[in-house]
Amino acid sequence: MDIPTVSRRTLIAGTAAAGLASATAAGGTAASAAPPARPNILVIVTDDQPKNTSWATPKTVGWLGDQGVTFTRGYAATPLCAPSRSSILTGRYAHNHGVRGNQHSENLDHSGTVQRYLHDAGYRTGLYGKFLNGWDVHDNPPHFDEYALLAPITYNDGTYNVNGTVKTIAGYSTTVIKNQAVKFIERSATDTRPWFLYVAPKAPHGPNTADTPYENTPVPAWKGRPSVPEADRSDKPGFIKNATGTLADGKAIRTAQLRTLLSVDDAVEAIRQKLVALGQLDNTLVIFIGDNGYTWADHGWTKKSVPYTPSIQVPFYLSWPAGGLDTGADDGRLAANIDIAPTIFDATGVTPGPQHVLDGHSLLGSHRRTRLLTEFWKHGTGAGGPNTWSSYVDATRQYTEYYQLHTDANGIPTGTGAVLFREYYDLVNDPHQLTNLLYQATPAQEQALGIPALAAQLAADRTSSGATAP
Repeated sequence: MDIPTVSRRTLIAGTAAAGLASATAAGGTAASAAPPARPNILVIVTDDQPKNTSWATPKTVGWLGDQGVTFTRGYAATPLCAPSRSSILTGRYAHNHGVRGNQHSENLDHSGTVQRYLHDAGYRTGLYGKFLNGWDVHDNPPHFDEYALLAPITYNDGTYNVNGTVKTIAGYSTTVIKNQAVKFIERSATDTRPWFLYVAPKAPHGPNTADTPYENTPVPAWKGRPSVPEADRSDKPGFIKNATGTLADGKAIRTAQLRTLLSVDDAVEAIRQKLVALGQLDNTLVIFIGDNGYTWADHGWTKKSVPYTPSIQVPFYLSWPAGGLDTGADDGRLAANIDIAPTIFDATGVTPGPQHVLDGHSLLGSHRRTRLLTEFWKHGTGAGGPNTWSSYVDATRQYTEYYQLHTDANGIPTGTGAVLFREYYDLVNDPHQLTNLLYQATPAQEQALGIPALAAQLAADRTSSGATAP
């Protein structure tokens, strides 16, 4: 069920009107009505967390799902860590922010990030955990006032840059990050500025090392799904035909991911309790998302970076009681990581400069996209792995093209751009993407599926920006 959402502008207008009515009834003046304080912003980003993992995060779901909004069609526009995180922080597709792969984090323009704009608007900004792939731990993250940046990303006894000092902190990294984040929130008891907090644990990224209390925790049985491992892949691209993942592989990955997520759930609960203790829960906008999904041997693939649903769909929650996001409803709109920055800007009343065009849209309003672009670039010319691809996704269908294209050492696409392979799936009747309707299709059949129009739209979307972006 889609829900009516409340933007900060609507919230302020309603609050001001109520204040004016109250003041008038009491014989006062409109000047006595004060607008509500700007909300705190909490963004929690997990690493490689697919959907269907809620068993391991009951406290998170109980807070943000049952007392917030669940986006049932939440996507990562690029199912890879650094591009996705750059989209979260900028509200832009990877083809616009330039971080097309994990090797290209240096291409991010930090002047266009959420943390820069909120910092300049008077917010206290904090980062705890993973920032961007390949980030040198000795480099301070721009526009963050306080931080404990983990690099390289490890589960135990990690190296952190803590406010400019590099040190080893003993212990399980999810717990270390939790403790640091809670202390950041505690400091708001004496620092009255609103805050922006970005919390990014390693979990459940491989090697999926669970904390000691959870390393042998039994998890619910799982028999796979029709796409695991899909014995007949003759209609799939070559790298999927050659994939070797089995149901046993999928079960093992799932078990390990769930066990690491149990610690994430503990961390989220500790943060919630601190917000309650400080009286800040009501006016804190909380956004929880996985940076990309992950396949549990779907189509024989045991990774990410592919256009199939388990790779591009992610858990996605919002909660903001003061903004009306506390109903426990499901929102079925096509929502993506590119919508996070616009949502934050809408809630805080901050407007980015014209040079930083947003591709996403605020989720606090009623905007409803008809389609979404997902995209991925192959880095280098090595063998194996998916080719560069882009995909048109809407509520009922998905059309994907693979290209003769790769990124060079600077992250710039190079190659002929020729289309190497195409896929089309009926997501209503074939949600597990078993039958590629373009495999051996005739021109007449392609015409009946609307492929020429979809191909033209996808070509436009791949270079779109701002108002023209899907």
